[in-house]
Amino acid sequence: MASRVLCSLVLLLGVTATRVSHAETELVVATVNNGHMITMQKLTKFFEQANPDIKIKWVTLEEGVLRQRVTTDIATKGGQFDVMTIGMYETPIWGKKGWLRELKPDAGYDVNDMLPAIRSGLSVDGKLFAAPFYGESSMLMYRKDLADKAGVTLPERPTWEQVKNLAAKIHDPKAGVYGICLRGKPGWGDNMAFLTTLVNTFGGQWFDMTWKPQLDTKPWKDAISFYVDIMTKYGPPGSASNSFNEILALYNEGKCGMWIDATIAASFISDPKQSKVADKVAFAQAPTAVTPKGANWLWAWTLAIPASSAKVEAAQKFIFWATSKEYIKLVGKEVGWANVPTGTRKSTYAIPEFQKAARFADAEKKAIDSANPTDSTLPKSPYVGVQFAAIPEFQAIGIAVGQQMSSALAGQTSVDEALKASQLAADRQMRKAKYYK
Repeated sequence: MASRVLCSLVLLLGVTATRVSHAETELVVATVNNGHMITMQKLTKFFEQANPDIKIKWVTLEEGVLRQRVTTDIATKGGQFDVMTIGMYETPIWGKKGWLRELKPDAGYDVNDMLPAIRSGLSVDGKLFAAPFYGESSMLMYRKDLADKAGVTLPERPTWEQVKNLAAKIHDPKAGVYGICLRGKPGWGDNMAFLTTLVNTFGGQWFDMTWKPQLDTKPWKDAISFYVDIMTKYGPPGSASNSFNEILALYNEGKCGMWIDATIAASFISDPKQSKVADKVAFAQAPTAVTPKGANWLWAWTLAIPASSAKVEAAQKFIFWATSKEYIKLVGKEVGWANVPTGTRKSTYAIPEFQKAARFADAEKKAIDSANPTDSTLPKSPYVGVQFAAIPEFQAIGIAVGQQMSSALAGQTSVDEALKASQLAADRQMRKAKYYK
């Protein structure tokens, strides 16, 4: 009888252990529903074949919903996810708060192959808290045929005055071509991503070293006045509602002479399957004004492990696979070299097949390399970030300011009034958060 009971107990423990083991190796990965991430999901079978004890469960969400879900989960230590797709804005904030697990890659992962600017933006005190899945900066994309016709040759890094002069010469609304297309849709990651880089290069900043907002200063007024002027004269109608996707559609139809936006756009506008002007596109660095500092932004979608996950070893294994040199080669082989995630590793830009498929590669890498999230403004700033300030309060401030800038562009308010209202909104948020009294 005793032996029977013992045998049953052993069997029961064995079944329980099996269940526990299975639970420990199911990774729940929250991600954004974009092309690169969808490709990763399709290729996950290769990871599972190499790691049969780990199964991946995907939770795929629209960008806004993803931000909300992962932010709530990590702040409440909900533990719903083992791997999260987060951005360069969240990583340093959450890493500093202890909400993320430090990533500790082995020598084979080659962390030194990461582009320095990207690695820096994902680290706190030298510790890596997220691995970049793909990265981007911003750059100038323009119609070379129209510039040639106007007799204008743009340098590798033009000034904003040179850009404005070219916009004036190629602006031809009757022929359906607008001199320049720039973001106007309100949002901290929409119009303010671009406008912050404009303010940076005009010599401005979000906050001074005492954390006082600087939106009522001369560099902000100069930058926003320039923006409203160039877009009113040479931009398409309805620009206050345009963000990345709207401008991409205009550009691919041949309606934009110039566009300063995310480097990732280059692969779309130079693809003859999508763009009517694919063979007429040229690339240059983001324009400068007073200083080259912060003229082009820096962003990465990354994979990170929340502190609430108990499956750190398996989660790290998956993250290091999805952000490795080998994964990039796998995408090139299985999906095509024009579709590999870029902006993360130096070695990607040395691959001949990639160089052949992506003629924008050199300009993209130069843009990313030149962005410095720890030194992006002419006056010294207390925050990390190029087109954002990596503090929790920035999201609300950026949204409020973005609405004012969009109103100014639409002619609903003056630049002075928009900046005054923005300064008040930012000051209110910073006082509420007790940065100062």
